Amino acid sequence: MKITELSEVLKNGGVVGAGGAGFPSYAKLNEKADTIILNCAECEPLLQLHKQMLSMYAYEIMTALNEVKEAVGAEKVIIAVKPSYKKAVEAVKSLLPDFAGMEIGFLPEAYPSGDEVVTIYETTGRVVEAGKIPITVGVIVYNVETMFNAYNIIKNNKGVTEKYITVTGAVKHPVTVKVPLGITYDEVIALAGGATIDEYEIIAGGPMTGPIAKGYDVVTKTSNALIILPPEHYVVKRKEVNINVSMKRAMSACCQCRYCTDLCPRNLLGHPIDPAKLMRAVSTNCTTDPAPFLNANFCCGCSLCEMFSCFQGLSPKAIIGSVRGELAKNGVPRPEAKMKEVNPSRSGRLISVERLISRLGLEEYKAAAPYEEKAVAFNKVKLMLSQNIGAPSTPCVAVGDKVTMGDKIADSSPDKLSVALHASISGEVTEVTDRYIIIKA
Repeated sequence: MKITELSEVLKNGGVVGAGGAGFPSYAKLNEKADTIILNCAECEPLLQLHKQMLSMYAYEIMTALNEVKEAVGAEKVIIAVKPSYKKAVEAVKSLLPDFAGMEIGFLPEAYPSGDEVVTIYETTGRVVEAGKIPITVGVIVYNVETMFNAYNIIKNNKGVTEKYITVTGAVKHPVTVKVPLGITYDEVIALAGGATIDEYEIIAGGPMTGPIAKGYDVVTKTSNALIILPPEHYVVKRKEVNINVSMKRAMSACCQCRYCTDLCPRNLLGHPIDPAKLMRAVSTNCTTDPAPFLNANFCCGCSLCEMFSCFQGLSPKAIIGSVRGELAKNGVPRPEAKMKEVNPSRSGRLISVERLISRLGLEEYKAAAPYEEKAVAFNKVKLMLSQNIGAPSTPCVAVGDKVTMGDKIADSSPDKLSVALHASISGEVTEVTDRYIIIKA
């Protein structure tokens, strides 16, 4: 398949990054790539679905990777996985003889190995400069579920209608399930037997980067996990930080220990992001040197600085986010990055996932969360038109239309970064707005 043909197939299939920001997969295709990387880091603690999917669907995922490799003319594919994911590793190894130019690249059992800049360095030794994208070093990175979705549209003409999600934390039966896009988080939690506590908060995603969500929020193409935690849990409290309070606490309490910078994964790779310098500038109200503020643009948002590094409970990431917001609001351009060499102490500063789980107070929630097929019919879905970076999909159905699961209900927006959207259940379209489409079974 030629690159233009594959690009159109992925766009019409609604394939986007199945996690993170949801970058449309067709837009990553580039003939400058010599290496394709499959990211199976399962970056966040407690999440299970990527290693489970790779062990179950290794053939399908590797087939899709091969299609991408041939379309862009890449030399090789690296399947980046942690050694502890033994079933996934075994599944891949059994198929490697059938796929020329593919190999396994082992990642450290550390956080955030799944940050694509870190993944690229660990598997190729190449450093993506701050503010640049992977293709600048000849690499394209896709995650496991994204490639499974790509297989479905390439081989089966099946658009993205479902999502695999790990449900864990304070639930009766931690589990990984496959559900239709557009059902509520409450409906997903019910598939894990419901919560074991009366009052709880929902973390949509991993404990490090996932926001607090509500039960009426709906599943999208980037939903990866739902973690149920008590309202007083450390992880929840860290996500409820008030930025004004954070600024004042930084001014009164930051001792300039520099742990936030010393353990910053991007700083260790030579990027100019320096949380400690920004905290110093904030705490002293010093604005004579704009560099710490401008370099906030290069933060990867992993939350390690405030969820792990700072023993005073300060919030470097929240402050960085506030600064980035103000820079954007005022039209301040991102500076040209002044890169340094990779820190020679980097390997000794990696934070193991086990240590992170302990620091976050999540030991009691470590569970296998096995994958289970759940034969459940859902009565209604609310499909958001914007489920990825770029422009929202454009509805091509009207109220009263009858649709079958898999039918296209919204087109990609012309001449914009956008993908199509498909019905996740069969039924009748009952509402169409500029934000969503509702289908009732």
